[in-house]
Parts: sequence; C-alpha cells; structure tokens
Amino acid sequence: MEGEDGSESQQSRHPAGTLDPATQKRHAAMIDRLANLHQSRLQQSAARSASSAASPAFESVAAFLTRFDESGRAVEAEIKRCRDLSVDPASAPSLKPELEKVAASIADLDRLVAENSYFLPTYEVRSSLKAISVLKEALDAANSELLPRKKFSFRNKTSKKDPICLVKEIEEEKGPSSDKRVLAAVRDSPGFRNKEGSILIKHFRVSEEEEGDFTLSDLNCCEIYLKGRLRALFIHRLTNCRVYAGPVLGSILIEEVNDCLLMLASHQIRIHHATATDFYLQVRSRPIIEDCSAVRFAPYRLFYEGIDTELRDCGLGEETRNWANVDDFKWLRAVQSPNWSLIPDEELLGTVNVSDVKEQCEDK
Repeated sequence: MEGEDGSESQQSRHPAGTLDPATQKRHAAMIDRLANLHQSRLQQSAARSASSAASPAFESVAAFLTRFDESGRAVEAEIKRCRDLSVDPASAPSLKPELEKVAASIADLDRLVAENSYFLPTYEVRSSLKAISVLKEALDAANSELLPRKKFSFRNKTSKKDPICLVKEIEEEKGPSSDKRVLAAVRDSPGFRNKEGSILIKHFRVSEEEEGDFTLSDLNCCEIYLKGRLRALFIHRLTNCRVYAGPVLGSILIEEVNDCLLMLASHQIRIHHATATDFYLQVRSRPIIEDCSAVRFAPYRLFYEGIDTELRDCGLGEETRNWANVDDFKWLRAVQSPNWSLIPDEELLGTVNVSDVKEQCEDK
C-alpha cells in the first residue's frame, strides 16, 4: 500500500506526459536560443546578399579557391615580369615601384584569406597561408637579386613593416625563429611595456592610425584602454590584465596571456599560449587558437562615443558570430575542442562604457 500511495503521490506531482517545471524552463530556453540563432543566420545571409555587389563574398570553397589561384598566378607572373625588366638597364628605376605593387597584391591575398576564413575548412586556410608564404619568399628572393643595395620588405607609408603581413609571417613560422620575430615586433613598435598595477590609456587619432601597429607587453595587474582605430595590435606576456580596445583594421596577435580579460575587434585574431582568459570579440574571420587552455569567448561589449562609426569604417559593423566559431589548430578531431568554450549567459559582462575615460590620464 505504501508503494502504491507513493506512486500515486509522485504521479500527482508529475502527471504522465508532462515535464517538471525545471525541465520545462530549460526546454523553453533551448527553443529560444535555437530561434535566435536561426534568426541571426537569416539576418547575416540577408546582409551578405545586400552587400555582395560592393564586396563580393566567396560562400563556396570552390569559388574562393578559383579566385585565390587566379590571384596567386597573377602575382607569380608579375614577379617574372620584374625579372625580365631587370635585363634592360633603362627599366631599373621602375623596378622598386613594381615590386611594391607585387607586395600590395600579396597583402590583398592575405586579406582575402582573412575575410573568407569563417567558412573555409582549416586545411584550406593552412594551404592558402602556405601558398602566400611561398609568394613572399619568391618576392624577397627577387628583391635581393634586383635591388641588392636595399633589402626589400613589406612596408607601409612610414617605412615600417606592414603589420598585417608581419602577423601572417610570424604565424607561418615555427620554432625559435618565430619567437624571435614576435619579440622583434613587440620591441620595435610603440606601446605600453613593463608595467604593474597601472591604468594605461591611449586614444588613437587618424594620423597615428596610419603609422601602424601598437604593442602591449610584459604587463601585470593593469587596466588598458585603447580608444580609436589602429592598424595592428601585438599582445605579449600579460597576467591578470583587463584590455578594452577599439577596432583594429588588420590583425591582432596574442602570445602568452594568463588570467586576463580582453575585449577586442579585428578582421583576424590569433591566440597562442593563453590560459584562463576570457575574450569578448567582434571578428570578421574565425579566431585561431594554438597551445591554449581554459579560454572562453563571448561577443564584443565595448562602447564609447563614435565606436559604431569606427567599426563600420573598419568593416566590422556586421555581427558575424565568429566569436563562437573558434579554430583550435592543435585539435583536429571532429568533436568540440576541450581547450575553449563559450562564456555562460549568467557570467556575461554587460556593455562596458569607457566614454568617461579621460585622455589626460594617459600613461606616457
């Protein structure tokens, strides 16, 4: 009788065919998330269709590879043409600008890969980056032979290494040589270095944006605010720091960060040797991690006056949800990588408004 009474009592609380309130709540939340995800994908598809005339997207791997191969062959032909020009002494003065045009074409290939990597298989991304590396080596070799007095390199208007190309070159190298390249980039660019317990503020203006890259290096327990647009950002050896940065026109390279929070917007973000760090991102292509653990991702939540215009000007105004599509280059299995996850809704930060951060507080 007791068993029957207990069974009847349990059935009265959970009638057959119904779910308990907690399960119903979870089920409803799951349905809402799926509906929101579907709506977001529809909006992204509509936005890409509307802008396809001005900025064509290569939504199929075959179409991308065709465009990439054609551009690669064009670069090879231009390098050969420069070598042919060197035979005629009268053409020597035109060699440097022609080689610079080739460098610009290779930089365009870099951007092509970055802007379309959100749908490309990891293998195709790696193969494309390797092909670009081969083109750069061919250009460097041609330059060394044709302009021996001054070694050619990818440079911007202020004769600094093009940060977008430099990030790619560092990524493509492995071992001690790549470590030296990272250290050289960190050492040579302007930035904040060797600080502890500081509040560091920098407001980038148009003239500074044109000069190139910026570095955050060897910082401990610091808050860093970077307002305005910049071309590239290097983040190296940060511990227990909070970084809030405006849009980056090119790439962000992150090395050795631990117990940090980074709020970043860029076309391409590469993360190496990060642990226990949260990333709030607006990114055009998929974030790439390598040798990372316990890293988490969420959407960009930064605000200050004018940031929406800056994001649009940098081509980052559209929400791609790529912050949730992370490529782990050390995890090639079909199942989810254990090295990264999404930040749970209940732990997400609200909008971080840095409008009141004053320039006069800048660390010089």
